[in-house]
Amino acid sequence: MTEVKNLEENMRLLIAIQDCDTHIMDIQAKKEAGPQRMERLKQDLEALERTLDEGQQRFKACEQESRATEQEVEDLENRLKKAEVKLSSINSNKEYRAALKELDELKRQKALLEDRLIEYMEEMEALRGECEMGEQRVREGTRQFEEDRDGVLKEQAALEEALGTFQTQREQFTKDIDGTLLSRYDSLRGKKGGVAVTPVIKGVCQACHLGIPPQKFNELIRGDQLMRCPNCYRIIYWGEDRRFQENRATPEPGRPLGQDEGATRGRVEDDKSGMSEQDR
Repeated sequence: MTEVKNLEENMRLLIAIQDCDTHIMDIQAKKEAGPQRMERLKQDLEALERTLDEGQQRFKACEQESRATEQEVEDLENRLKKAEVKLSSINSNKEYRAALKELDELKRQKALLEDRLIEYMEEMEALRGECEMGEQRVREGTRQFEEDRDGVLKEQAALEEALGTFQTQREQFTKDIDGTLLSRYDSLRGKKGGVAVTPVIKGVCQACHLGIPPQKFNELIRGDQLMRCPNCYRIIYWGEDRRFQENRATPEPGRPLGQDEGATRGRVEDDKSGMSEQDR
């Protein structure tokens, strides 16, 4: 009777330790995800800033080209005025035709430059709009980044606090459990992806999701020996046993976890009597 009682207490401690370890693993994974999320947010903001910078550089280049073209148009206008003055003073027909041809060419070049200037102006107007939208996106992105960053930092602080709580609970539980059983658990957890203890519900191991032979399941229900899944070899317990359902996640450290065996055993027998042949 005492051995069964000790097994029950050790099993409940083991379940509590596994719960702590599961929480610790989840918290550590979330903590690791925090900096990664921060990096993604930073990269998103930097992408917006790069897009804005590229647009501003295109606008600047277009503006420079426009000014250079304006200067060329102004130079052509001066040349046209001189050519017209020269044309009025020519007496030779041959020289007149040559000067007229030069004048037409200057006008043609000026028209081309004016067309190009209009294109630059239209492009600058479009780029100005893009830059204004880009500046707005950067402002919004910066605000969102700061908001998300503060949220991540707040979440990290909460995770750190929760991690400390579960680590403290685990340490207390490990002081109360049988040392040999704890060593076996730690070794198994390292080989099984962090899960060494798992419930069996309706005859199915909840870790590997394979069925337990009926005889083994009945032995598990009796709860008078430590058992392992015949498929994945994890330590198993009857998940529908109320002894392991009550206060399962966070039993009080340092306090014996056993209940009145007679009452518990009576509940187990009631559960067994209600089972179908298939469940057995």
